[in-house]
Amino acid sequence: MRISYRMIDIAMAVLMFAIGVAVMVESDHLGIDWVKGSPGSGYFPFRIGAVISLASIGIAIQSLFSGSREAKEPFVQWSRFKLVLAVLIPIAMYVLGINFVGIYVSSFVFMIGFMKLAGKFNWLMTLAVSGATVLTLFWLFEFEFLVPLPKGPLEALLGY
Repeated sequence: MRISYRMIDIAMAVLMFAIGVAVMVESDHLGIDWVKGSPGSGYFPFRIGAVISLASIGIAIQSLFSGSREAKEPFVQWSRFKLVLAVLIPIAMYVLGINFVGIYVSSFVFMIGFMKLAGKFNWLMTLAVSGATVLTLFWLFEFEFLVPLPKGPLEALLGY
């Protein structure tokens, strides 16, 4: 199946319309009326949701009735999409890894993978940069900012 620019435009318009409606519904729960001389908590978010929804309708209509040649062209070629997947899949594995081994170990493995596979760096440089980066981030967030980031079994084994 060939996905055209028109199909992507319409899909994104539908998605943005749904987000706009969701914002409007939640804003209504907060109160979109004036309360004691000032706007309620949902007054401005409701209007922003309405603008998003209206703009989405405009984009969908424009895309449906566009006669341009570009609207019918394929959105992405497989050769280009493989390059996107070469980054998207490792990032998805990195995010998933954060849940199981923590952000520091996951970041270490992620940097090693990209430095070795994409950057073609030697092992010494790869391990040195990845290790120094993770240790610096650990020191910065855990000791200086006092912001605990997700940790895994290794950090628990080390007492953190």
